[in-house]
Amino acid sequence: MSELVPGGNLPLPDGAVTVRVPGPFDVSALVTDDSGRVRGDADFVFYNQPSAPGARLSGPTLTVEPRALRAGATRVTVVVSPADPGTPLGRLPAPVLQLTGADGRRLARFSPPRPRQETVLLLAEIYRRGDSWKLRALGQGYADGLAGLARDFGVDVVDDAPTAAVHSASAAAPGAPPAPRPALPAPASPASPAYPPPPTHPAPAPHPPSPSPDLARFLTLVNSARAAAGSPPVALDPRLTDAARAHANAMASARRLGTEGPDGVSVHQRLTATGYTYITVGEHLVSGPRDPSEFVEYCLRTEQPRHTLLDPSFLHTGMAYARSGDTYWTVLWARPLTPAELTRTADEVVALTNRERARAGLPPLAVDPLLARAAQAYSTDMAVRAFYSHTSPEGTQPWDRAAAAGSTRRSIGENIACGQRSAAEVVEGWMNSPGHRANILKPDFTHIGIGFAGGGPAATYWTQLFGA
Repeated sequence: MSELVPGGNLPLPDGAVTVRVPGPFDVSALVTDDSGRVRGDADFVFYNQPSAPGARLSGPTLTVEPRALRAGATRVTVVVSPADPGTPLGRLPAPVLQLTGADGRRLARFSPPRPRQETVLLLAEIYRRGDSWKLRALGQGYADGLAGLARDFGVDVVDDAPTAAVHSASAAAPGAPPAPRPALPAPASPASPAYPPPPTHPAPAPHPPSPSPDLARFLTLVNSARAAAGSPPVALDPRLTDAARAHANAMASARRLGTEGPDGVSVHQRLTATGYTYITVGEHLVSGPRDPSEFVEYCLRTEQPRHTLLDPSFLHTGMAYARSGDTYWTVLWARPLTPAELTRTADEVVALTNRERARAGLPPLAVDPLLARAAQAYSTDMAVRAFYSHTSPEGTQPWDRAAAAGSTRRSIGENIACGQRSAAEVVEGWMNSPGHRANILKPDFTHIGIGFAGGGPAATYWTQLFGA
């Protein structure tokens, strides 16, 4: 294992690498080209937008697959900031970067000079040199926080507008001052007619044929491991297998892993195209294992893949692989969306939100059916039309959508998020962001509506709509 100093670099092995920074820190990443500038909002990976092509954030751990980054990307800058916003890094333990390879082998460690008044630290960068990738230790601090960092990377910073379109973004009613935070432009989306009604349940699955020997072996191994961990068994669903097959073939044709194929379609969009709607979803995108036994063995010895394989919330799975020089695997895990599951998830978001208000000495928010209708329709719209912003493609704002649903409340606020896989994860992310936290803890708000939809490039889309 290498001990790096500022400016030191290290060649990276092929495949994914994992950067972990334990302690009271938030880890984030910026994906850029040779100019050092972001291309759009999908290039910012942080706690409220935990994934992008080739990069996924899980708590203090960032996993990067360099060859699966979006086209033109040549650099991933790893950033740490205090989990408690506004706290100088000098008041915290010094952050320590730990780098591991796909096989779990420790590759490097980097402990930068202890920061002082800085509130953001560029810890390291993963960069392309010719046909290979390297990691360079940085240790560069910013005293003016994320706003200064964002400006240097080409992110627009909103200081006085009533809304900000960041992944897990918050919007307040006109006149309410938001906390300064980076704002990323929403990706362009084609216009379409009014959004469809929210999904209620997956279409009935076709009668499944007898599984292939590989699928049968895979299911036996998976359910044996789940039983040993106390998790319920999963069943094969042909729709998940169809989506997995399409994505494995797409990765094999490009000879690289990625949540998005060379056709620009994400693995989650392939799943929803089969007619399967989900309340939660997980995926394994892996290259290398030669058969189901090797695949399951890999998952069980690696932390995040093991967590997904054993997750008790999943009821269905589908698996496929394709060979093109290497073997490319796609395995999908899901729990179907039903009216009861949608209600349970919305109720959980409300309960977690009201728990945070109770801790702040504030009264609970009551569920408003009109706000809930508007929030659900907007989450569905973002998933179906693959955009992410407080402003819809037609230009409507949160208060416009609330009024269109029949609400007459005088003050409206909105939090949105995408990519989170549970109610607990999304509320935690909102509470860790000053703008969203301000909406949740605003004393004037009395009512709330929750929306959730699966699909689109980000897999999940969440909306909180507040009213007073």
